[in-house]
Amino acid sequence: MSQFDYFVVFAEMRTGSNFLEANLNAFDSFTCHGEAFNPHFIGYPNSTEILGVTQEMRDGDPERLINTIKEYSEGLGGFRLFHDHDARATEIVLSEPRCAKIILTRNPAESYVSWKIAQATGQWKLTNVKRRKDSKISFDGIEFEQHITALQEFQVFLMNRLQTSGQTAFYVAYEDLQSVEVMNGLAKFLGADEQLDALDDKLKKQNPSSMQDKVANFDEMQTALADGDAFNLSRTPNFEPRRGPGVPGFLTGAHAPLMYMPVRSGPEKSVVDWLAALDDVPAETLDVKHNQKSLRQWKRSKKGHRSFTVIRHPVARAHAAFCDRILNRGPGTFTEIRKTLRNFYKVPLPGQITEEYDRRAHREAFVGFLEFLKANLAGQTGIRVDANWATQSAVIQGMGVFALPDMIIREDEMDSYLPALAQQVGYLKPVKPHPPPEDCPIPLSEIYDTEIETLVKEIYQRDYMMFGFISWG
Repeated sequence: MSQFDYFVVFAEMRTGSNFLEANLNAFDSFTCHGEAFNPHFIGYPNSTEILGVTQEMRDGDPERLINTIKEYSEGLGGFRLFHDHDARATEIVLSEPRCAKIILTRNPAESYVSWKIAQATGQWKLTNVKRRKDSKISFDGIEFEQHITALQEFQVFLMNRLQTSGQTAFYVAYEDLQSVEVMNGLAKFLGADEQLDALDDKLKKQNPSSMQDKVANFDEMQTALADGDAFNLSRTPNFEPRRGPGVPGFLTGAHAPLMYMPVRSGPEKSVVDWLAALDDVPAETLDVKHNQKSLRQWKRSKKGHRSFTVIRHPVARAHAAFCDRILNRGPGTFTEIRKTLRNFYKVPLPGQITEEYDRRAHREAFVGFLEFLKANLAGQTGIRVDANWATQSAVIQGMGVFALPDMIIREDEMDSYLPALAQQVGYLKPVKPHPPPEDCPIPLSEIYDTEIETLVKEIYQRDYMMFGFISWG
């Protein structure tokens, strides 16, 4: 007995999904119902229903069609699902372990060229070789980039959802479609003992010639693909855990329709004081006791609202995190982490800050903290990646789970951009923010050098790349 109630074939246009479906339907044990959730038709271009469920019924309730396929198909029922089909159906099948997942892939350059030829000829299937239509296509680099990005994003999405839900899939490459052994292996995966002696031969390969014969500007295509990054070699490694939006830390104006989404260890006090000064109220009276529900209510009530965040140069931010959370003592500091950094990671932190703690000692302690951050952000320590020193790009990506800021302002541009933001929501003569105080006990300017810049750039290369930071000095 099969462990599955139905199956889905995740594929894309021109990946051989029609051929795969034909071979699945060659088994008595399976029935594949085409592109059941194509937004423009149901099943096949000329079909009006699947097992009595019409396109209108499907669009109103996608789960109804899935349940019908499960219950009334001959044998194990299933369908093909592409990245641009009904996303509700994708969510349903990925949440059900008793839905068998088949993932069909093809070289994206080949699928792109095949798609372009099908567009040019109008021939999407071929059953009689004598009726084959031929056409050379012109390679469009921008269009291909969009094509491959969409495919890759969907494949990464599928992989992540299967991983996090503890599921697996049967992977089939385009080249595997010519193997009867692979088809029989797929049948076993789906729970059938039935075997095929030969593959279905009704569908023919439409474009059997070489890529050079199919692409008019083949040399241009080669150059464009050579300039690509097929193995993602230029990617900045990122081992940080994904972050939540941090909603409890968001602040809203007393009357101003402005929401500040802080990045920790940034110029928070200066920004909060500025936001309060717009309405001439004490900073401590601003509303910070928000959750997602209350912020949605605030957004609905504040027409024309704006949200913003302020980012800081990574060197200055790392130094602020070090001074405010690790080096100094008192409310808001990380006593346990400080103790672990001293005892286990051998960061030369002073027991007490005395007159003997000078510029040299401070630089040595800060560099030791940076060495810890390097390991911490690479996932090599047992200490959490705290929001005070997480990459700013990761923090802002986390915000996007709830809402993206309308404006990302750099600290050195606050004087001009914060007043401009206030003017957008009706404050004609807004105050300027006051400059943040220097870090204590020793300012960054007294210890900064190219060695520190180089070390921070290595640790926060993702932020340097994403936000275009240049050297702090």
